[in-house]
Amino acid sequence: MDKIYDVLIIGGGPAGYTAALYSARAGFDTVILEKMAVGGQMTLTDVIDNYPGFPQGVDGFTLSSDMQKGAERFGTTTVYDEIVAVDLSGEIKEVETAFSGKLYSKVVIIATGANPRELGLENEEKLLGRGVHYCAHCDGRFYKDKVAVVVGGGNSAVSDALYLSHLCKKVYLVHRRDVLRATKIYHDPILKAENIDFCYNSVVSKIEEENGKVASVSLIDVKTNEKREIECDGVFISIGRKPATDFLQGALELDNSGYIIADESTKTSIDGVFAVGDVRTKTLRQVVTAVADGAVAAHFAEEYLSR
Repeated sequence: MDKIYDVLIIGGGPAGYTAALYSARAGFDTVILEKMAVGGQMTLTDVIDNYPGFPQGVDGFTLSSDMQKGAERFGTTTVYDEIVAVDLSGEIKEVETAFSGKLYSKVVIIATGANPRELGLENEEKLLGRGVHYCAHCDGRFYKDKVAVVVGGGNSAVSDALYLSHLCKKVYLVHRRDVLRATKIYHDPILKAENIDFCYNSVVSKIEEENGKVASVSLIDVKTNEKREIECDGVFISIGRKPATDFLQGALELDNSGYIIADESTKTSIDGVFAVGDVRTKTLRQVVTAVADGAVAAHFAEEYLSR
């Protein structure tokens, strides 16, 4: 068998690199496996202004890079590769990669995150960060006194619309059904918000742009086929997220949405395997909660390794 690490972390976002920082600093041989670039969804945010310690805000790329440097300062190794298969059942966990062969570790911390579900429109990706967003709490501040459209009808969409209603002069909530799917606790406050308009039975068919930025959205009524255009400055797509757990192939217990079942201890259904950040079942998915998960997982990983 090749080298056996103490801690192997899958995913190089804020949760992963915080777990690496704490694990490596505690003296454990730690490796991070990242398939693309460090930072995850955080790198898509131009300015993060709700992360403590940065009174002027910080761009996602810089924060990601600094988190990596902090963990590597204590000896963390970063391997850029994609996972082919995992075997988490034994005392020594196995992770097979596409190019680096198999990696072995006593502890595995999964920090693969969750990706926003997209509408699949033609210029959606092109306008990302130029009026198209997937996180109101991350990017809402750019739309103070402007007009925003929120797409979705679940808890996240309604929460985003309420949050934006305190910043924007007007918010349109577009939902393909005639009733919100959000839990009743959200119904009263959103109905009382005077600057939120509801576009029921509607879907966004196109995002119009002008000078490389969002200018309006085209809607189609799913019952009447009636078309409507709404001028707006930003579109916040909140139709759910897809956790990056396909590679597990039944190796861990997941909930109905595909998130790894793990409580605030970050412990999963397998001893010695932890889940941190957006990939685990949790209420709030933010950078600050991800880094908290990373520290907690490192603590319990140390406890596990000390048995």
